[in-house]
Amino acid sequence: MPRSIRIQSAGAYYHVMARGNRREEIFHDDDDRRFFLHTLSQACEMTGWHVQAWVLMSNHYHLFLQTPEPNLVAGMAWLQNTLTRRYNVRHRKWGRLFGDRYKAVVVEGEDRYHYQTLMDYIHLNPVRARIIQPKVGQSVLDYPWSSLAGGYALPPRKRAKWLDVESGLKAFSLPDTTPGRRRMVERLDRRAVSEEIKSCGVPPQSEEMDARSSHLRRGWYWGTQAFGEAMRKLAGALVSKRAPKSRSYRGNPHVAGHGEKQAEDWLKEGLKAAGLKASELRTLKGSDPRKLLLADLLWRHTTVSQEWLAEKLAMKSAANVSQQLRRLDRKKARVGLPEAMRSFLDESTPS
Repeated sequence: MPRSIRIQSAGAYYHVMARGNRREEIFHDDDDRRFFLHTLSQACEMTGWHVQAWVLMSNHYHLFLQTPEPNLVAGMAWLQNTLTRRYNVRHRKWGRLFGDRYKAVVVEGEDRYHYQTLMDYIHLNPVRARIIQPKVGQSVLDYPWSSLAGGYALPPRKRAKWLDVESGLKAFSLPDTTPGRRRMVERLDRRAVSEEIKSCGVPPQSEEMDARSSHLRRGWYWGTQAFGEAMRKLAGALVSKRAPKSRSYRGNPHVAGHGEKQAEDWLKEGLKAAGLKASELRTLKGSDPRKLLLADLLWRHTTVSQEWLAEKLAMKSAANVSQQLRRLDRKKARVGLPEAMRSFLDESTPS
């Protein structure tokens, strides 16, 4: 059966969920969780994503994010592949980390009701899982691995830049102040105490809506019927643009070209700044600092694969790229570089 199309557009919001293979744990300890957040931070740096909320459970995670550019597919491919590779290295395992294809429900994020309900659904996940027990006085803030304790309850200087707390608080008409952040937590605690545990934070399903279409967990979008119709039209337009021989949505030129275009532009500019021609790359060693610093820049700040880097920079193989980048000492590699290349690297690295 062909995979369903991923709806991508500039400024789109998504509820993304991924579960461990065979529902097994993907987080064994706090270091695994820190690895995840570090990798998510890198993905956001590459893609420009704005994360509205997140929660990490034992065998799955939830993200509520906005993509200023239409790059969900490329960004998620990098995120999940990188998480799998790092998990396997750390735990000395091999094979798949995640089970079925990640689910991405497109969200009507500009609608306050649908934004708020998704935020609460994510932050109340530990209550539904009975990890937090509000009836005995525990607070949702007692679960450390969500964007509530890890962001919304913190002052701006202590939270990740990629977490869009300002928009989240604004959706609930709360200021980004100590009292405003406290009211965010207190409101969720009241819900946790007053609602049934198994349905805490789960919005009631309207009889007029088909849960197979609009639902936080089972549907393909979360929004009004008018929003659903608009998404159907967008999906139809995307399908019509797909290349006839494409086997997956990632094969859509509109999608694949996003990460590659930035990488191609930077590669061209970087070679010029280094005083190199593309034809000269094959005469240079794979350990040449100019090659390595360009590969490092493109790997950290675009969504191209290591196979792509190996081909474009004449670095033998993806395995070779991976090995060289792990060994790279950026400060040492910059010694002796042309001033133009050092300036290019400084200007191209996102702050």
